[in-house]
Amino acid sequence: MKAFSLVGKVALVTGGNGGIGRALALGFAEAGADVVIAARNADKTARVVEEVRAFGRRAAGVACDVQKTADLASALAAASQLGGLDILVNNAGVSGGNAPERVAEEEWDRVLDTNVKAVFLGCKLAHPLLKARGGGKIINIGSEYGLFGSPFAVAYSASKGGVLQLTKSLAIAWARDHIQVNAIIPGWIRTDMTAGVEASEAFAKQIRGRTPERRFGEPEELAGTGVFLASAASNFVTGQAICVDGGYSIT
Repeated sequence: MKAFSLVGKVALVTGGNGGIGRALALGFAEAGADVVIAARNADKTARVVEEVRAFGRRAAGVACDVQKTADLASALAAASQLGGLDILVNNAGVSGGNAPERVAEEEWDRVLDTNVKAVFLGCKLAHPLLKARGGGKIINIGSEYGLFGSPFAVAYSASKGGVLQLTKSLAIAWARDHIQVNAIIPGWIRTDMTAGVEASEAFAKQIRGRTPERRFGEPEELAGTGVFLASAASNFVTGQAICVDGGYSIT
């Protein structure tokens, strides 16, 4: 369907060399987009770049630590070299699990700087590029913990709650520039980050029991939502957070 086509578009995905980021990057490529992968592990990035090219798309890989503004600027410059920026996915993030009384200041700063501050800076740097294209799409990756409190992931929960409020605020601010800003809230998706959770039999059983689908999701199951939010099909959708979680958030 033409409304879902990304032909002629350029997407930048932070943390795009694995898990959800990789799945979104490949979904965009399959829909027709050229893709820039911005991540820290060069070997993993190179593999995903080749996967994108296998769809007949242009691709570039950029070494990027999202806590460094210069790295974010380099990633955006790579998108410009492919013709401009149409889609920004802020996927890179870190976890942090500790009870509030045991959260060190350094851990708090690491999680909030990576998961919120870097998302804001990426969006701010991307804004003039998207505006120059006549509009564009920003997709921020949230978390169920941005909806619910957590006694053991306080910094992470706070950071992802911040992402959701940032998404709404940017959507209002930049609607005048025809930039739609939305978030995807993944449920329990099978990635490297959740491998330890799935390995814990009791915790995994609890998660599956609460999830109506009774399973963990696969990264590829977010690609359709990503393509929708990156395409013209969602031009009248902004400031929204779409849960892709097998029903976890409604139980």
